[in-house]
Amino acid sequence: MAQEYKGKPVFKGIALGPVTVLKKQDVQVKREKAGDPESEIKKVEEAVETSKEQLQHLYEKALSEVGEASAAIFEVHQMMLEDEDYQDAIRNMIRTERVSASYAVAVTGDNFAEMFAAMDDDYMQARAADVKDISNRLVENLNGNSIGMEAGEEASIIVADDLTPSETVQLDKEKILGFVTVHGSSNSHTAILARMMNIPAMIGTEMDLDKLENGMTAVLDAFAGTFITEPTEEQCVAAKEKMQEEEEKEALLQKYKGKETCTKNGKKVHLYANIGNVGDIPSVLENDAEGVGLFRSEFLYLGREDFPTEEEQFRAYRQVLQTMAGKKVIIRTLDIGADKQVDYFGLGEEENPAMGYRAIRICLKQPEIFKTQLRALLRAAVYGNLSVMYPMITSEEEVAKIQKIVKEVENELTKKGVPYQIPEQGIMIETPAAVMVSDELAQMVDFFSIGTNDLTQYTMAIDRQNAKLDDFYNAHHKAIIRMIRMVTENAHKHGKWVGICGELGADLELTDTFMEIGVDELSVAPSMVLKLRKQICEYEGYMLD
Repeated sequence: MAQEYKGKPVFKGIALGPVTVLKKQDVQVKREKAGDPESEIKKVEEAVETSKEQLQHLYEKALSEVGEASAAIFEVHQMMLEDEDYQDAIRNMIRTERVSASYAVAVTGDNFAEMFAAMDDDYMQARAADVKDISNRLVENLNGNSIGMEAGEEASIIVADDLTPSETVQLDKEKILGFVTVHGSSNSHTAILARMMNIPAMIGTEMDLDKLENGMTAVLDAFAGTFITEPTEEQCVAAKEKMQEEEEKEALLQKYKGKETCTKNGKKVHLYANIGNVGDIPSVLENDAEGVGLFRSEFLYLGREDFPTEEEQFRAYRQVLQTMAGKKVIIRTLDIGADKQVDYFGLGEEENPAMGYRAIRICLKQPEIFKTQLRALLRAAVYGNLSVMYPMITSEEEVAKIQKIVKEVENELTKKGVPYQIPEQGIMIETPAAVMVSDELAQMVDFFSIGTNDLTQYTMAIDRQNAKLDDFYNAHHKAIIRMIRMVTENAHKHGKWVGICGELGADLELTDTFMEIGVDELSVAPSMVLKLRKQICEYEGYMLD
């Protein structure tokens, strides 16, 4: 008998097929005495190395499938494995209580997870799930168990209580028709991965997993926000018709390859792609983006034990510029901090990292790090159409300091006789402060790029990673739209262009609004380029000059 469940779509699409129910088994470890504590500690050290290798493999798999930005979580897990406090607690328990390695790891994982969960800060609360995840991985490796959740041989709709990023990436993409979870946040790593993988996905679906069986037929309609088990013949026919319509729409989108992104009333809009590293360039070209609107340079700094050298950065920037062959490439300077922690920066823990020591604040406080990146960027600018943008700006004073440092770098390169070019320079508008002084800021820079993810978070005082706040998080809030309008008007008043590089840029419900406002450029995930081009080309409403 057909049973319908309602949920919240995080990536729209439709799927019809068998169900695979993934039920997590809590790692149960009995308290066992250990004869030789040092031998048990040695086992932990070996399990840590095995776990790090597994996480590196997951990182590489995610890198090839969903890009650098989404793969970074596995580098975070590797760093957490190496945390001295975590490892010391395990060793101390083994030595003082003379217990087995598995028991010490399990208890330490529970203790650390409880400690993080009890903190007031939402970011630190989210680390509870991470430390639990790495502890379970260690225990499984210590016990010689296989790790991962297999989806079976047949392509299916994955159903689970929730999925961690590692579980999502381990599943064979070719065998996933879609996924449905009972819990999860629309802004979680897993939801973002689903969007990057173009897999229909739904969260917050109230259902009893014990009542579902592997192999039963289901329809996942992430347009309507419904999940139907044992659908009727009529429901199956309707689903197939919808799937056929989607396939036809996808085929039609291919006709927009090579077409200019221009509204019916003649307004040209630049349509670029967001990427995390050079390896994402093929996807940019395949989806016919006109350029790169956001290259996240901080991922050159992740997964390392020391700062990348000027030469390493120069080669990476030069490669992306050469590969894009004259198309615009906008590189964002270092945006470390908040959810992107790197041990060798020595940033320390903060109660509220999203509003803490991050991005341009690090660059201005530690100018030698900033200068190294700027030298690499100015040198690379010789090889293509480079623009540079600076994140987390709040004031004219910050821009003035940046310009002073850029001038110092320019003088250094001139003195050494090193070829360089001064690229177009802009700032990211992602704080309410920058919005309110955008009239003045527009007179100091070449362009604005609006980072709607942080702008929404800061404007609404809502941590977008906190699932408890999903009902309050409204990216369409009229305050956000008014801010985008204000920024655009102030930029145009001074002859400067405005782009949007946050996830809101790919929100098709707002495309016409952005056209009406007069936004000049949109930068989105490569998979969204053709969908967005189609909608822009069909727009014929009022357009600001």
